[in-house]
Amino acid sequence: MVKKKDAILEQYIDLFDNYKNFRNYQLNLIKPFLGNKLAEVGPGNGANLHYYYKYPKKIDLYEPSKNLYLNLKKKFKQKNIRIFNKRFNSNIKYDTIIYLDVIEHIKNDAQEIKKAFKALKRDGYLVIAVPAFQHLYSKFDKDINHFKRYNKRDFKNILKKIIHKKGDLFYYDSIGYIFSLMSKFFISDYKKNFEKKLIFWNSLIFISRILDKIVFRLFGKSLLVVIKKTK
Repeated sequence: MVKKKDAILEQYIDLFDNYKNFRNYQLNLIKPFLGNKLAEVGPGNGANLHYYYKYPKKIDLYEPSKNLYLNLKKKFKQKNIRIFNKRFNSNIKYDTIIYLDVIEHIKNDAQEIKKAFKALKRDGYLVIAVPAFQHLYSKFDKDINHFKRYNKRDFKNILKKIIHKKGDLFYYDSIGYIFSLMSKFFISDYKKNFEKKLIFWNSLIFISRILDKIVFRLFGKSLLVVIKKTK
């Protein structure tokens, strides 16, 4: 039986999968770190995979949701893609491991990051994207089982404690931040015209691309964390 929160999450995964402008922007940010052998943890319906699949030579997907796993099996039959219906816990070594809007769903986030870092090859990259700024935490976050939102200090503390690494951290999607802030304080029911609001936000991602550079990525709806394993 599918839990209520899982069903709500899968519903919104379907919605966000359609917004190509944001996905393309995100791909542009993570593309330099995509190695030949890559693992994506929590790929959902594989929306991100559609954008990056041609860069790595081998891809492993770890999806614990049975429904989403079955959807992935139907969609992706390429020989270089393996799909596992389980949480990430692997002795396989990867050039790159990515968590794109996944860590915020995991209560023991530090342990998950430590486990992933251990599974990297030397000079490999751990790439993590999470929703940014706890002051933006809303009913929507709660409904889709986000334990929290993150700022740079949160991640610096986690990394210093578990793997003694600093990592490169920066915010992106400043327009999304502005919309999220307005929604938090001025809109009582986020569900009203939700899809229309998402379409409008996605249409303005080109402004985020420009504004993010102007403000030196000091704020944004999302936080990107890139950690290189040097030993």
